[in-house]
This record gives sequence, structure tokens and C-alpha cells, in this order.
Amino acid sequence: MNIYNLSLADLENYFESINDKKFRAKQVYEWLYRKKVKSFDEMTNLKKELINILKDKFTFDYIKLVTKLSDVDVHKYLFELKDGKKVEAVLMNHDYGNSLCISTQVGCNMGCAFCESGRLKKQRDLMPYEMIEQILLVEDDLKIRISHVVLMGIGEPFDNYDNVMKFFDIVNEPLGIALGARHITVSTCGLIPKIEEFSKNTRQVNLAISLHAPNDELRSKIMPINKVYKLNDLINTLRKYIDMTGRRVTFEYIMLGGINDSLTCADELASLLKNMNCYVNLIPYNETSHIEFVKSTKENILAFYDRLKSKGINVTIRREFGSKVMAACGQLRANYEEGK
Repeated sequence: MNIYNLSLADLENYFESINDKKFRAKQVYEWLYRKKVKSFDEMTNLKKELINILKDKFTFDYIKLVTKLSDVDVHKYLFELKDGKKVEAVLMNHDYGNSLCISTQVGCNMGCAFCESGRLKKQRDLMPYEMIEQILLVEDDLKIRISHVVLMGIGEPFDNYDNVMKFFDIVNEPLGIALGARHITVSTCGLIPKIEEFSKNTRQVNLAISLHAPNDELRSKIMPINKVYKLNDLINTLRKYIDMTGRRVTFEYIMLGGINDSLTCADELASLLKNMNCYVNLIPYNETSHIEFVKSTKENILAFYDRLKSKGINVTIRREFGSKVMAACGQLRANYEEGK
């Protein structure tokens, strides 16, 4: 088992199971996440006998950096996992800090028409350590502290629910990476049963919904998940989530030229979200050579924004990142594996 798969509580239980002191877990966590050592041999306050036990029980394998592309305030990473499969992460420099968008699966089965990730079907889930190490490797590469993490890269996080919840426990641990829960956002395309389960979760992690359309007809055309979980059912589930948790929901809305960017769509969206504790994040589309969608014009995005504002909807326009570094989700991995 990879040592980064263990929460602090897991490690405490392990040391007690071998009749050692519980505080050893804190010592190991300090070496892993504060001093960021790369081997058990570097943990100099542990006895040699204990180091040998840990080396026999746990692995210290790292995912590997394959390639990196950089532009103004954005860095796109392609990582290779131990089994040779590849995932991406994107680091974005914002005014409020350094935000890392990480992958949660190898490929994706959701099949969203506008998304590169869906062209390469899901091969497997990522383990917690493979998500943790995306953070550690980017921090090490750029010599920075990542302040925010978004689970919005390759994969559907709620299709890997248990591993994602374990990741939250590890990354939120004060003795570990120590990211506050409110600095973590998980995005889902709308798996209603998992949203209902997440509603009962005590973690204060932010929830974002990949919405991208204001009605069933359009959403079903571009997001197959809508054929399983209808839009009104999704919205009703989210209203219950807000009532149960008291937390605001973010709706991600990619602006696709001539598809979902009309003022009629804006009116429908405003009606759908009326009196809801939420805000809408309008995202300029990153075009790719494999998919025929085009991004909305700046004029259409601003008109859409103004219409939502006029109807009392909290809305922002996300700053454009990474058009020069293949920042569309799954684009770098797809091009690499297709030899481009």
C-alpha cells in the first residue's frame, strides 16, 4: 500500500496494531507533508527497526511528470501513473492564491459532448495517493504553496466517491497538506444519489455542478447523464442539499457559441435557479481540434452575464486560462497519446 493512501487516523491505528506508540503517526506525517522526504530512510527520528517495518509494509512510489506546458499564470501537467496510464492537472494563479485542478479518474464515462476527457473512456479510478501526489509534485515543481484544490480535471469525482472522500480526509488534515475544506471544491455533472449522500457528509467541502444547459432537451444533447438524472430532479436535489447544509452551490456553465449562449437560455437559466442560494460561473470554452464546438463571443458572454444579473442571479465570468497550453480538460493527455 502507498503511504500517501493513509489518513492520520489510519496511520495511528496501524502503529497501535503493531504495538508501537500512536504518536509515531504524527512523526511520519510531519516527514511526509512538512519536510516532504522521498523515502523512509530519511525519517531520522525513527528507529532503524521501525523504518524496515515501514519499508516492508508501505510503498513510497511517486507518480511521474511526463511533460509540462506553461503560459501566463497557468501551468498544465501531464503525469504518468505507476501502471503507465496518464492524467492531467492544471495550476492557475489567481489573485486569491494558487488553485490546482486535479484529475480523479483515468478517462471518463460521462461522455459530455464538449469535453476531451470523454473521448478517452474511463479505464480506472484514481486512488487517494494519486490525487495527493498531483498536489505534492506541482508544489515541488513550482516551489509554491497550493491554496485551493478543485476536483474538476479528468473524470467524474462522484463516480469515484469513496476514494475522493478519503482524499478529502488526507488533504484536510492539519498535520498534512492542511488545506481547509472551504478551499476545496468538488465538481459533479449531476449524479443525484451521490449528491444525496454528500448532503449527509459533515465535510465543509464546496460543491459545484457542471450544468451547461438550462433545459432537458439541450442538456441531454450535450450531457448524456441528463438522460438518467433529469434537470428538475437535479435542481430539487440541490435545493435539498442547500437546506440541509446551509452551503451555497456553484453552477459551472461553459459558454458554447450558438448552442447555449442565447438570451433565451439566460432567461431559462434565471428561472431555473430563482431564489436559490447559488452562483453561476460562466466559463469561456477552450476549443480543441477534435471537437467542433466553438466558444461564445465576448459580446455574447457579456450579454448573457448582464441578463442573469438583471434577474437577480449571482454570476461571474471566469478569467480565460491556458488557450496556449491545451488547457481544455483531457486535451494534453489526448494529444500526447495520439502522438501529436
